[in-house]
Amino acid sequence: MGKAYVVGVGMTKFEKPETRDWQYWDMAKEAGTAALTDAGVPYARVEQAAVGYCFQASTAGQRAVYELGLTGIPVYNLNNNCATGSTALMTARQFVEGGIADCVLALGFEKMARGALGGGSGAGDFKTSPVARHYGIMAAAHGFETSPPTAQIFGNAAREHMERYGTTEVQFAAVGAKNHQHSVNNPNAQFQDVYTVDEILAAKTVHRPLTKLQCSPTSDGAAAAVVVSERFVDEHGLRGRAVEIAGQAMTTDTGESFASGSCIDAVGRPMSRAAARLAYERSGLGIEDVDVVELHDCFSVNELLTYEALGMCEEGASGKLVESGATTYGGRWVVNPSGGLISKGHPLGATGLAQAAELVWQLRGEAGARQVAGARVGLAHNIGLGGAAVVTLLRKA
Repeated sequence: MGKAYVVGVGMTKFEKPETRDWQYWDMAKEAGTAALTDAGVPYARVEQAAVGYCFQASTAGQRAVYELGLTGIPVYNLNNNCATGSTALMTARQFVEGGIADCVLALGFEKMARGALGGGSGAGDFKTSPVARHYGIMAAAHGFETSPPTAQIFGNAAREHMERYGTTEVQFAAVGAKNHQHSVNNPNAQFQDVYTVDEILAAKTVHRPLTKLQCSPTSDGAAAAVVVSERFVDEHGLRGRAVEIAGQAMTTDTGESFASGSCIDAVGRPMSRAAARLAYERSGLGIEDVDVVELHDCFSVNELLTYEALGMCEEGASGKLVESGATTYGGRWVVNPSGGLISKGHPLGATGLAQAAELVWQLRGEAGARQVAGARVGLAHNIGLGGAAVVTLLRKA
């Protein structure tokens, strides 16, 4: 099995839906061109394209990459809910590691509607929904309210965490405060505003204990990565640009996700834990080797659940971890230096690739005011409700 390297990354600014006059193919062209330019690789060298999105029509991947060139290459259209971007990266890596191609473009984009995500529920009938089992767990334990379904299931996971471990509303708000603070230095972030913990607690409640400033917004945007083989790196003199995909794993829900009847498990802590374990095993690295983390903070509670899943702390201790300052600048890790989903934004198909872009910039020392000093190993965690968790370990070559 060969090695795979990211040699170029790019992304658009993430925008509030309907505030910029563009279409998904425009944003895809912008991000794809940026990634190719960053790599110094012409589109004609790309042999395959893995393209992720959730809300556009079938073969939108072709419509997008045709803006980069008409070379007749295979284009794979991918949809894995919020983990779609990292699924595109994983697909590209597998093509390269397996010797199928030497240069693959991973591209993700989303043009979204304003307002909260509906959770795929239609008019509240979950019988045919891919997330029926997940929301069934929630309804049995907590009932079903009128707040947005995704906020409900994660908010109920937060309530369970509070009841089980004594986690406080202040600790959840600390996640939002940290990530909003980080986004100030990210020109690609949808928001660049600082909020105190008190201001976050005082914001509009979406589903207790989650307030609006602890929830990721809907967003428009795109991100891309050029993934190549070691042979390609050496033949094109790209060692100085190359970041190795040292280990990567995707998992889906198992019996453990539903057996407990807990929203904590239904929203993905068990599959995130399993994906992390596999990625550590495949890379020979552990959480103790990681310097910088981009993780899936769709809601503040999920950042805390992910600390536990990644082995950053014991189960139940994540609230104290964020409160201690261990996950910001000057702490043990810097988590979500980009601002995370909460402040950078969350265009579903682009999110996982935007995480990878941030880590590549960090590991190359190109993150500007966001730079994590001496960063050598980065970890990306991207999760999709309905059953997909991807953990990726990146290492400067």
